Amino acid sequence: MEQASQTRSAAGVFPDAAFGADAQEGWTPGATSTLLFVGSRPGAPDLDLIEGVRLAAAVPATAAAEHIAAMLALDIVWLVGAEAIAPDTLAGIGEAVAEKGCPLICETSLGALEHIATTIPATVRVEWLVDADATDRSMALAAARREFQQVVHDVTRDPALDRIDRLQEEVARISRLLGDLAAQRPGIAGTPAAYPSPGEGYADYAGQVRAPVHDFATMPRSFVPEERTVERQRAKAVRRMLRQRRMREQYFPADLFADPAWDMLLDLYAARLERQPVSVSSLCIAAAVPATTALRWIKTMTDAGLFLREADPRDGRRIFIGLVDSACEAMTRYFEALDD
Repeated sequence: MEQASQTRSAAGVFPDAAFGADAQEGWTPGATSTLLFVGSRPGAPDLDLIEGVRLAAAVPATAAAEHIAAMLALDIVWLVGAEAIAPDTLAGIGEAVAEKGCPLICETSLGALEHIATTIPATVRVEWLVDADATDRSMALAAARREFQQVVHDVTRDPALDRIDRLQEEVARISRLLGDLAAQRPGIAGTPAAYPSPGEGYADYAGQVRAPVHDFATMPRSFVPEERTVERQRAKAVRRMLRQRRMREQYFPADLFADPAWDMLLDLYAARLERQPVSVSSLCIAAAVPATTALRWIKTMTDAGLFLREADPRDGRRIFIGLVDSACEAMTRYFEALDD
């Protein structure tokens, strides 16, 4: 038991002894989730204190893919220091995890996030950690366990799950709000009805003489705002709103008004109006919260159908985040309502 404990806490590359029978002493009574720790440095919380999780082994990255493939029972893979792993080795780990179909907890730096994200197969359910603290790690582990098990009993409920549920409830509320806005008719209450198109509304006037229908849409350009001009003006207004939100942090604690979901919606909407792509790392910065929290929100908003992931066609190592069309239309109607 002592040797297995040293395996979990020793610094440097984990010894191959973790593959043997000594690692089996990490069993926790009543454990339900088997975890494989991959990396060259310790970083996981004390797994012995987490009910329902057992550490099967701690292995170096170079041996991880082979070890994952050989394991008969594996529920979660925890990968640390991903930015320091060779691309081919990292790709092999990602493919092995995808083959097992288990969640992956991945710790990396913000600068390497986009490259790592493109290396991990899209089918892998990833909980990202950037500059994470103990609470972030516990929440990531709780989320990974819930994704795998699908059932959580209240009597053993981890406090981190309550925070995750609150986050998802908030996203669901925003999703419902945007859905309601998108479901509304294009016209805003109180605006005049649209003019009938040529040929409509004349069924009761058969046989009467009427002037031919003329198209008056070709007004002087000076009186018709171009679509791009309207988009630029709207983008400036959105960016101004974002700056005003950041200015509050100079006078009040930043966490007092933390609303990462709305900040990301504003940033993505402005970028769409400006026809500019938004990278994952850039969106994390725009959220004005710790990177790990922002990544969790990006995942939640993507699962809610508000965000979509797009690969950079010119650089396969980058991933862009954008608004789905329905969310963009809802944001447009929201700002049109503000203008009125």
